[in-house]
Amino acid sequence: MSPRPQPGREYVLTLSCPESAGLVHAVSGFLVRNSGNILESQQFDNRLQGRFFMRVHFDVSDPDADLENLRYRFGPVAQAHRISWTLRDASTPTRTLIMVSRFGHCLNDLLFRRRTGALNIEIPAIVSNHRDFEGLAESYGIPFHHIPVTGATKADAEARLLELVRELDVDLVVLARYMQILSDDLCKQLEGRAINIHHSFLPSFKGARPYEQAYHRGVKLVGATAHYVTPDLDEGQIIEQDVVRVDHSLDPGDLVTVGRDVEAQVLAHAVKWHSESRVMLDDNRTVVFR
Repeated sequence: MSPRPQPGREYVLTLSCPESAGLVHAVSGFLVRNSGNILESQQFDNRLQGRFFMRVHFDVSDPDADLENLRYRFGPVAQAHRISWTLRDASTPTRTLIMVSRFGHCLNDLLFRRRTGALNIEIPAIVSNHRDFEGLAESYGIPFHHIPVTGATKADAEARLLELVRELDVDLVVLARYMQILSDDLCKQLEGRAINIHHSFLPSFKGARPYEQAYHRGVKLVGATAHYVTPDLDEGQIIEQDVVRVDHSLDPGDLVTVGRDVEAQVLAHAVKWHSESRVMLDDNRTVVFR
């Protein structure tokens, strides 16, 4: 495992802008002027759309080059090239609220990865419309919030969720098999900072018991998709996908087991890349600097 970034010394700059000559030079010049040393740099030029994307992980040796000063100094560079950008301390964990219903494999996986240091996230709360995983949350010392959802209480439940997001200064909301459809308004308020996971059978096998439907069709691939949450149900910008080959020897229960493993891994990748500022939105697509 790579060493943890040094607080106050390592930063991640992400940017997107119309493509033009001299962009890399402008960024590298900014780093040179501020005692920056590039640790990792990735870029993508979307020639079809005429847009440039870049992620730079760097450290600084000048003690005066703190986050506030670096942001101030990069302002004129960004303005000159019409750059949309973020600059953050690479060591700062992403404050992540996890939502779950009655399938706990993704939740359990994220909690374990956080405890072992595989994910640089902080989990201030777990929210569920059921109490099934209250004990699991307690075992990790994480506050558990039971917010039941019915047709009559949906609006109040979503209002309470947004209260928690604001009160706990949440950066990211993860729907770790949370089996409730979010309202269009809530999706818009969480735009770009809410990630969902689902099996890859959509749109073929909708509704209940998708793995049993897949079994009866004799599927040969089981997979999962992690994407940002948007008002268009299960059609947000895709962050990560993966598949596993299966065959006739697996019964519906076996397919479920395989599917849960893939879901957990795909969601963990998406959360990791988002928390490390490796995912950038490109209209209906994403640029992922893995």
